[in-house]
Amino acid sequence: MERVVIAGVLTLAAALVALALRRRRPQPPTQPRWQVPTQLDRADFAGGERGWLVAVFTSATCDSCTAATAKARALESPEVAYEEVPYQSRKDLHERYAIDVVPMILAADPDGVVRASFVGVPTATDLWAAVAEARHPGSCPPDPNLL
Repeated sequence: MERVVIAGVLTLAAALVALALRRRRPQPPTQPRWQVPTQLDRADFAGGERGWLVAVFTSATCDSCTAATAKARALESPEVAYEEVPYQSRKDLHERYAIDVVPMILAADPDGVVRASFVGVPTATDLWAAVAEARHPGSCPPDPNLL
């Protein structure tokens, strides 16, 4: 009789553990979280005499960085400085601004405040429109997809 009671208690305990495990929700998959700098020290970059800065943080091992730099380089003008910041030669800036993903494109105003940013390779239209809107608010029509 004692063995039957022990078996019953063990069976009940196993059933309760199984029920608890079934109800438990698994953790969601991890999500990447990249920090985008909100302020740059313009003295860290060339072209400080120009009003705006477009900085592209890259790496030699990044295949998509070539496309990002080509699109961002087109923004260089007398009013907009452009600078590529490769990890291999400017590791100090990657560490200073905690850049942990490339390509990262930052558009900063004359005070170094980041007004537009992209992680990854944006379309040329999105990049150019974001920089134009940052420089001259209201110059771009609203995106109908965001309404």
